[in-house]
Amino acid sequence: MIENVYPLQFVPVYKDYIWGGNRIETLYKRSSCPEICAESWEISDRHDGMSVVANGVLSGASLHQIVETMPDELFGPDRHETAFPLIVKIIDAKQRLSVQVHPDDKTAKVLNAEAKTEMWYILSAKPGAKLFAGLKENTTEKDFTRSLKENSVEQLLNSIPVHEGDSIYIPGGTVHAIGEGCLILEVQQNSNTTYRVYDWNRVDKNGNSRELHIKEALQTINWTAGNCSVKRIGDMINSKGNQVQIIVSSPYFTTSRLELRAREVLKNPCHGFSIIFTVKGSLAIEANGLKQILSSGQTCLLPAIISEYSLIPIDSKASAIHINQPVITA
Repeated sequence: MIENVYPLQFVPVYKDYIWGGNRIETLYKRSSCPEICAESWEISDRHDGMSVVANGVLSGASLHQIVETMPDELFGPDRHETAFPLIVKIIDAKQRLSVQVHPDDKTAKVLNAEAKTEMWYILSAKPGAKLFAGLKENTTEKDFTRSLKENSVEQLLNSIPVHEGDSIYIPGGTVHAIGEGCLILEVQQNSNTTYRVYDWNRVDKNGNSRELHIKEALQTINWTAGNCSVKRIGDMINSKGNQVQIIVSSPYFTTSRLELRAREVLKNPCHGFSIIFTVKGSLAIEANGLKQILSSGQTCLLPAIISEYSLIPIDSKASAIHINQPVITA
């Protein structure tokens, strides 16, 4: 099936959680969104949100089928993945999300759960938008438990004003919440383990509160971790008139921002997959003699076997987020 490997696009999977809005539909001109569209799962190997190929000869195949039948082509040699290791989402928070925490690798094993470290890239932020990531210095489990009973949790959260182009890394074990007015690209480990610890006393249309997982959350929170901080666009590395900025380099994924003014040729010496998300403008991906056009808000997966490809801005410029599978270390 090597001859069938090419840049893959997928049918988005939409989630209509109660805090969502409509910016995914309006900003990216998507006609299939639900009335309330909280998330678009761009790439996902989950039973509750499985990606299906939308282009080319593999159209209709699920991402999991590709993992099972073409592992070397997708991941490269010497990797033994049984599922695609990342989920890429667009999140539209019309209302703020719950205060929550995901387990890190160590805690996930103890709780028989799935570890989840993630990063957020701010695609758009309304005036006054903020994120919550981490707890204020010297906050103890006792302090936090008391604040839950007193509905004063926000006073203990590390609040971070954000703007378009900001990014933040959220290791497992970090208490966090996305504030209202944020449109975010999220890159995360393949996990759906979320321990919701506080939901701002919100109820659904039937007057029911959402389930909380306070016991598990208290076991999961890293009480000694430092606060998260936003990374803002700074000096970028020039590359033939293009600019590159590394956002996150972690054991789970690496992400970079690309500002493209001319053709950028990317090589893949580590034999891992790559993912491209177009932030602004449109770009063409040329690989193996094929050309794939990505408009703003579209995502593409490049299997590991594609050892070299070009990104070409259309109409003089484009910006994108580039996501890499991490290098195998000894």
